Amino acid sequence: MNDRLFICISLVFISLTGFAQSNVDLENNHLKLEWTKTTQGYRLNRLILKDGQHTDSVVNTLGEYTILYSKDVPDTSNANEQEAYQVDLFKAYPHNLKMWKEALQPVPLNTAGNPISFFPKGVDRVDGKLRFKQDMDVLSMESLWQLDDHAVGDILVEIRLTAKKAGYYAIASPTLYPIEERHLKWAILPGYFQGKKLERNLMLAYGYGQGIPDKPVIVRERVASTLAPLVQHLNGLSLTVIPAPGTGRDPWESDAITQRKWRLGLSLMNRTGQLSPTLYHPVLGEDSSYMDAGEQRVFRFRYALNADNWFALYKHAVYDIYRFKDFLALKNTNESLTHRIGSMVDYLKNESTSLWSTYDYQGLKIGAQAYLGPIAGSDRDAVKNSDYGAMWMTAKLSGDMVLQKERLPYARNFKLVQQQQDTGFFQGAAIGQYYLWKGKRFTEEWGDYVEPIALTYYTMIDLGNILLYQPQDVELLKRLRVGGDKLLDWQKADGRWEVAYDRKTTHPVFKELTDRRPTFYGLVVAYRLLGDKKYLEGAEKGANWLMEEAVNKGSFLGVCGDVRFAPDFATGQTAQAFLDLYDITKKEAYLNAAIETARLYTTSIYTHPIPSKANKHVKGNEWKDWQISQVGLSFEHGGIFGSANVSGPILLASHAGMFVRMFEFTKDSIFIDMARAAAWGRDAFIDPASHVASYYWSTMNAGPGPFPHHAWWQIGWIMDYLLSEASLRTNQLITFPRGFLTPKVGPHQPYGFAPGKLFNEVVELYLPKNALQLGNEKIDYFCAKGLANKAYYVVLMNNSTEDQQIEMAINSLDELKQGSLVGKPVLLDQTGVVLPKNMQTTNNITMRIPAYGLRVVKFD
Repeated sequence: MNDRLFICISLVFISLTGFAQSNVDLENNHLKLEWTKTTQGYRLNRLILKDGQHTDSVVNTLGEYTILYSKDVPDTSNANEQEAYQVDLFKAYPHNLKMWKEALQPVPLNTAGNPISFFPKGVDRVDGKLRFKQDMDVLSMESLWQLDDHAVGDILVEIRLTAKKAGYYAIASPTLYPIEERHLKWAILPGYFQGKKLERNLMLAYGYGQGIPDKPVIVRERVASTLAPLVQHLNGLSLTVIPAPGTGRDPWESDAITQRKWRLGLSLMNRTGQLSPTLYHPVLGEDSSYMDAGEQRVFRFRYALNADNWFALYKHAVYDIYRFKDFLALKNTNESLTHRIGSMVDYLKNESTSLWSTYDYQGLKIGAQAYLGPIAGSDRDAVKNSDYGAMWMTAKLSGDMVLQKERLPYARNFKLVQQQQDTGFFQGAAIGQYYLWKGKRFTEEWGDYVEPIALTYYTMIDLGNILLYQPQDVELLKRLRVGGDKLLDWQKADGRWEVAYDRKTTHPVFKELTDRRPTFYGLVVAYRLLGDKKYLEGAEKGANWLMEEAVNKGSFLGVCGDVRFAPDFATGQTAQAFLDLYDITKKEAYLNAAIETARLYTTSIYTHPIPSKANKHVKGNEWKDWQISQVGLSFEHGGIFGSANVSGPILLASHAGMFVRMFEFTKDSIFIDMARAAAWGRDAFIDPASHVASYYWSTMNAGPGPFPHHAWWQIGWIMDYLLSEASLRTNQLITFPRGFLTPKVGPHQPYGFAPGKLFNEVVELYLPKNALQLGNEKIDYFCAKGLANKAYYVVLMNNSTEDQQIEMAINSLDELKQGSLVGKPVLLDQTGVVLPKNMQTTNNITMRIPAYGLRVVKFD
């Protein structure tokens, strides 16, 4: 009897022990993962996300591992059929063609090497973590899994790979669960592509970011703005996989550019083509991927899940893992933005430094600045003007006679002859961005074509911005109407426009692309200045089409012809275009489209690697890592063949003011943090002689280089940012009317053409040159003059994360007030309330301005 009882108890114990070994799990208040032992190994059997109200149980769980192995260096040739990948489309674009062919090699197409897929055979529990093991003839592997109790919905994984045979290895993050295409709600690989569906046309998806490639392509971290490929299920459950900081390449490791290193691969599919965000480290054939027998590689990453929305999960990567907010605290500015404006005005007034020249054309004297970059058909004779709004704004606010008498009239004439006047198909259109003075003709950037969006830019917006400052210019009003009518004439019945027309045949060109750009904005300009309802109706029809075909699908097109319209800063411009249309119509659909587009544009901003205080060396000078960081900067154009691949991001932060406005609407901190990260403390990129920031990150502080007109764009975006911050910090108690978008580079807008409001007083914006002296470069300022009360105001903003002490000296009372002062100055806070002050004399004022704060000095 006792023996039988012992046997029964033993069988129960064996059964229970076997069950424990067959099922292992990890669980906390937010997640539960359960693996079941099968004949293949330990498969992920259950994944449950708990949010406190209900649970989301993932279907089709998997937990499969994949290691890529190649005995020899992976092939870099491209044996694919060129027609299948539309290589011929890029034959006139050498830079694009090179990048496109590189992207079609076996490693990025994820066809290189031998995939070794498995479920681990062994598992044990170590200090609350699960350690899975796998031993094979080529490799052995251990992976350590744990739940992150400090981050809701996060799973931490470490994979340690030991080579048993020499060769090239790539570790893929395991597939937690794949999503069927019919269950896809949204997917995004920041910097490259996004969309709601798989796109079979690889050129559109892989090249232009319009939809998700239907192949498991692997992209480089150098243009992945945030290292978080993300896929969202129709039920709302979102999954991203985020590498541990330091996994990806450092674009400037020590004393030279290392932008092109490839240490981390990112994909929205696993090797078999199933939708599942996947990382690869190292990348097969790339840095550290070769291993001798016995060598080890370690790959650390995390999965993050939520049942909220993709944008919240994306921000989790930006803020919680890559600590974007911490970057602002490192910022220390050597030259204020305000002082840069004054110095750049001097640079632009100097004909030799700004490369300004005048030419006789069609009986008019026209003026422009040299453009020494490549232009199709040029003999280094291309000239252009960039930011008409900034030109007219600066001349008005500064009162500078050189600008008013020797620049604006000839820039205006340039605009007149840039518009086609002859009757016919192109009447009213802009016939080219550039004037070739040797050939006495206008041309486009990279071909003999005319774009409808160029009509919006170089006819409607430029003429519109001039007319804001000189509204009685009858000739410009007439030209504006002709341009608006041509836009209506070219608009399709559904609201869209063609990308371009051949200048000789007038036939549409670039037929494989769709004009997913804010071309409708030209009609917004026409309506605002001319008041004809037909222009507003056309603008809304175009905006409605763009909402459906671009914003809702995440599909955009760029405006840079030399890179064949790779998606670029026109996406940010689209957000402001919708916002301006909302201001006119008050239709919530346009506000929602503006916000959604702005959210998508945040994925054009670098958020990695984490900036530090490490010393770096650039051209013999020492800088801190944070000073030369890419973090906070935007692309000119990203994707597979954008300039960011080689040159990194740009210093032109046209989006900064728009992001401040988006924060006012949404109260979402990512907008204001990104605006400040772009604008503050970029001294490492400022040319000491001209005070102009370099265009591309890679050139560091090389100045304007062959693009002197960029200084106008920089004045434009800085003023837009400063005045937007003033509005935000005072809850719109300081506001000035905004002009129209600047052509091409983004959403910044000019000011000063009409009075604004400062604490309920009607004021004019004013920029004195030498009237004030501030000893603290973290303080930016602008000035205003009261129209009724004759008061004079200095608005001071602390652009740092710490309180700042400031002493403001009045150098020239005459220039400051343009007359005698009455009474002592008064110090006001951001609400207009009078503050106690420490003022030794009328001309020497000391005060403390809180972090992110604003103060106003009022002279009665």
